[in-house]
Amino acid sequence: MLNEIRATWALLVGIGFMMLGNGLQGTLLGLRATLEGFPTFITGVMMSGYFVGIFIGSMLAPRLVTRVGHIRVFAALASAASIAILIHSVYIHPLTWTLMRMLTGISYAGLYVVTESWLNDRASNETRGKLLSVYMVIVTLGLGGGQFLLNLADPAGADLFILVSVVVSFGLIPMLLTARPAPAFEMSGKMTLRKLFKASPLALISNMLTGVAHGTIFGLGAVYALQKGLSHEAVSIFMACFLFGGLLLQWPLGLLSDYIERRLVIAGMAGVAVVLCGLAVLVTAGSVVFFVVIALLGSVAMPMYSVCIAYANDRLEPEQIVAASGQLVMVAGIGLSTGPILVSLLMSQYGPNHYFTGIGGAFALIIAFTLYRMQQRPGMDIEDQMPMLAAGQIGTPVAEIWGADAVDYVEAVSSGEVERLDEQSPSAEAEVARRL
Repeated sequence: MLNEIRATWALLVGIGFMMLGNGLQGTLLGLRATLEGFPTFITGVMMSGYFVGIFIGSMLAPRLVTRVGHIRVFAALASAASIAILIHSVYIHPLTWTLMRMLTGISYAGLYVVTESWLNDRASNETRGKLLSVYMVIVTLGLGGGQFLLNLADPAGADLFILVSVVVSFGLIPMLLTARPAPAFEMSGKMTLRKLFKASPLALISNMLTGVAHGTIFGLGAVYALQKGLSHEAVSIFMACFLFGGLLLQWPLGLLSDYIERRLVIAGMAGVAVVLCGLAVLVTAGSVVFFVVIALLGSVAMPMYSVCIAYANDRLEPEQIVAASGQLVMVAGIGLSTGPILVSLLMSQYGPNHYFTGIGGAFALIIAFTLYRMQQRPGMDIEDQMPMLAAGQIGTPVAEIWGADAVDYVEAVSSGEVERLDEQSPSAEAEVARRL
């Protein structure tokens, strides 16, 4: 494991800085849009541009990497992300910001593709889950830490926009100076949505609804907090609570879903999320109790994506798993993009508390559909469930590619090697669901 970290330290450091910039940028734009007087609905559309870009970029990036290689794509897209945030500070207009959010999403989708395919190439079957878990901890800490950079300057000025550009650009340095060769790159085969839906309707629908919830959380969180009268410092804490809360139960819930039927875990997590959304409306915004509730909400909302992907893998043949990831990214992208738009309509018409109505409503639909599917299909034996391998939440997808080691993974599952690895290293079972 130490050898893999030494081989990828430049990549991990680089993506850590990228996530610092990304975490600050998302909250800054939502907050600044409100300060500029953008209508809530327009802000929701603008913020959804990032997720539209993720959707587009996850399809374009594999082709770019195949054509010009990992390092060049990483450098080009990081530069594009750095430029995009500076344009935000110069041209303050909803249309310009929406287009720049799309460019940022495309750029970050490519960065995720490069990073995760590189990590998969450097990892072995024995260490892949652990290495990707280290990666996701870095991603989450970077996104969460970026929230606190909001307090370094006045969001109404240009300083924070420049800071994002500097931080993102700084992340390029270790990547471009690495002496290690880039890995080979292979794209997986295709799988239709119809075939995936037939294999696992619950995985597809719950993945999309989780995207709605996550898109709302990150797209409109700063807008909600500002409309509730929270200070800029409190806004950063509010957004960080979701991310750091997500780390709290990521491992335990992943472990639990390996020993209990995953549909029960999905329904239970969604039920707790609905209750916490109700509590968030009832308690005083900005109080200590409020932030505790938000952290707990993050602890069940963020890992939902992982459990949904693990459930999909349970229902697929080993050779289908890699190809299915691209379709799951597509469905997640639909939810991520539509969530901020739909919920911003509610907030503009009925007030900021409907931010939690949107989040809770998405999880309530997950409960309803899960219970329906439990009536339509018998549960899977626990011993037949595939152990979860890596951690993550929506927003950092690898679409359609896993590099050369994807084939190794499929062969390991088919041959039963994964089970033997779990016996040698029990902690591998707790690694959270395969990254897209």
